[in-house]
Amino acid sequence: MKYLGVDYGTKRIGLALSDDSGKLAFPHKIIESSPRAIEEVFGVIENEDVDEVVLGESKDFRGEDNALMKGVTTFKEELEKKGIKVHLEPEFLTSVEARRDAPKGINTDDSAAALILQRYLDKINNKND
Repeated sequence: MKYLGVDYGTKRIGLALSDDSGKLAFPHKIIESSPRAIEEVFGVIENEDVDEVVLGESKDFRGEDNALMKGVTTFKEELEKKGIKVHLEPEFLTSVEARRDAPKGINTDDSAAALILQRYLDKINNKND
């Protein structure tokens, strides 16, 4: 099974893909957050034969939805309207982790998406072992 990881943001959206076996996640690309973003994501889903999407769930330090979560929820609903199965995975501090070793000024949204996706893959693959 192949997955697409999504790190949703108000300026940019990071995308990551799993390998065909659904074991490893890799940064794929960064797209601008715009009204066309959902169509771009759907294009990646079609072109890469993605089965399911893993979308970063955005919470604050208390574990409550933060301001970004409204956009995440809308994005999830738009994907689901197109018949895509979407899983939410906590994205807590993935952007910070992705930037840690990156050169200054480089956008790392795709790497954050890969971290979100890898956490989800590890969870489901460990459950199946």
